[in-house]
Amino acid sequence: MTDSTLDIFIRECREKIAGSQYPADCVEKIAPSMYRLLNGDKSFLKPEHFRSDPEHYERNAIYIDDNDTLSLFALVWLPGQWTPIHDHGTWGVVGVLEGTLEERNLIRVDPQGEDALENIELVRGGVILLSAGAVTSFVPNPDHIHITGNGDQQKKVVSLHLYGIAMAGFHIYDKEARTRKWVEVGYNES
Repeated sequence: MTDSTLDIFIRECREKIAGSQYPADCVEKIAPSMYRLLNGDKSFLKPEHFRSDPEHYERNAIYIDDNDTLSLFALVWLPGQWTPIHDHGTWGVVGVLEGTLEERNLIRVDPQGEDALENIELVRGGVILLSAGAVTSFVPNPDHIHITGNGDQQKKVVSLHLYGIAMAGFHIYDKEARTRKWVEVGYNES
């Protein structure tokens, strides 16, 4: 029996992580694999990977490694749905299957240490628009702070998100209150 596209992708990711010392090495090596996954045989994607919710974007698990070193999710964004301002605390590689995903970056400019939960000052950074087939990546530096979503009022967006851990939560930021806190995030199992 031949390996599925997903099996090949996960095996490549494991091999590339094993030979990488820094998060930037991981994303640099994995981004081409994500590009091939997006633009190749997508038969590994099942109907449950495309679940959506009219109230919020939806996270659908495709793969979560037993040793918590990798997780792959299909995120489905209906028109106008966004994440809160957040960071992941790990590296990640993101590819867009359908629609245009928008990422608005924020820059932390306060003198607080990276573990601070209060007196956090954020200013706007750049904007990235990713259309179907595009791949981007991020590394903690110490934090990659952003808001991601679907600015299109007509079409849904579907994106694949590979993280360097079993992504069960992230820090969310309240820009007005100048705080951040860790929150657990749910997902649909496949």
